[in-house]
Amino acid sequence: MWFRNLLVYRLSPDYRFDAEALETALAGKPARPCASQELATYGFIPPCGNGPDAPLAHVSQGFYLVAARKEERILPGSVVRDALKEKIEEIEAEQMRKVYKKEREQLKDEIVQAFLPRAFIRKSKTFAAIAPAQGLILVDSSSAKRAEDLLSTLREVLGSLPVRPVNVKQAPIATFTGWVKNNAASHGLQLRDECELRDPHEDGGIIQCKRQDLASEEVQNHLAAGKLATKLSLAWEDKLSFVLDDKLVIKRLRFEDLLQEQAEQDGGEDDQGQFDASFTLMMLTLNDFLPQLFEALGGEDIAQAV
Repeated sequence: MWFRNLLVYRLSPDYRFDAEALETALAGKPARPCASQELATYGFIPPCGNGPDAPLAHVSQGFYLVAARKEERILPGSVVRDALKEKIEEIEAEQMRKVYKKEREQLKDEIVQAFLPRAFIRKSKTFAAIAPAQGLILVDSSSAKRAEDLLSTLREVLGSLPVRPVNVKQAPIATFTGWVKNNAASHGLQLRDECELRDPHEDGGIIQCKRQDLASEEVQNHLAAGKLATKLSLAWEDKLSFVLDDKLVIKRLRFEDLLQEQAEQDGGEDDQGQFDASFTLMMLTLNDFLPQLFEALGGEDIAQAV
């Protein structure tokens, strides 16, 4: 269990989690298949294991892992539009009259209802780790919409969940640009070989640098011309690497081989042990990493956090 993306949310300091209460709350909205006339369903599944006895909240060393599954029927808009067009043309030809907006909408609804049972079903999972002692919720996604789907469903079953995205005191773009200019970051972070440079003017140019020495004259000339760094690839203490953007979205998160090998040794022979060991080591690593990242970015803006 290694997250590949990260959106970080700050919990209200007075909010308390309880393992038993969380398990009971999650059981109130289990994932289920789409009925024949449903566009989508959303609910919680066991993050590890299957079967009726598998817990909906995986707990290890004070950390909680939850998972949600979305099922949605895929009905392409082009299919509906083509069927609607054919139906309208048929009515207008047979009845010699115009089909107006209200009738069009009714016909469209009828077509959607007729097609839904035959539509393909797509399933997707989203994982979230809760660190109550640190006051954080970490969602394994780069999509704010997908994260909010999970958080709002958690809020629904728990009754309340006061969280907001983590903010920092300094504009990340200014920090990124300074790091690239000086070819150095701080707090155990190292620049790697990828960045995005943007002209701050409206309709300004965007430069994507990959497999590029960021200290090179070419990159430095772009900065001298006024471009700003809006995305950077970074590593931290030889433990993980990632791409960070100016919205504090962490993508392409990778835990280095040494950590993965340690988790394999700690987990033993069975899948459950491997899952638990990797999740625990991931959370302990992120517990050390995230405060360092926030400090490197100027410190977390606690006043704006919740």
